[in-house]
Amino acid sequence: MNCYQQPFVPFQPGVAVPYPQAMNAVQEEILDQQSYIENILRDNYGKLATVYMNFEGSQWGSKVFKGYIRGAGKDHIVLKDAQSETRYLLLMVYLDYITFDEKIEYDYPYRKKEE
Repeated sequence: MNCYQQPFVPFQPGVAVPYPQAMNAVQEEILDQQSYIENILRDNYGKLATVYMNFEGSQWGSKVFKGYIRGAGKDHIVLKDAQSETRYLLLMVYLDYITFDEKIEYDYPYRKKEE
């Protein structure tokens, strides 16, 4: 048995990683290029948003939340209600879409520049 084991390097389509030390830089570059909802929401922290959610098959049905973006992760949004001090932890699995009444920050590499 070989006493030296190669570190696990996850497969990234289209990205050649010649040695494990380069993985962190490559991963950071890939993350910078990806346009995920949580990244867009983080870029718009503090802005007023209207979040449309659908709780299909439950007593709540569809609901609309209007508030200020306070945080976001891969599976959740933190929203502060626009009319009160209530905070909501909303699960992305129920998210339909989000609207903003103002211009949003969206500076990802493949975005077409506004004229």
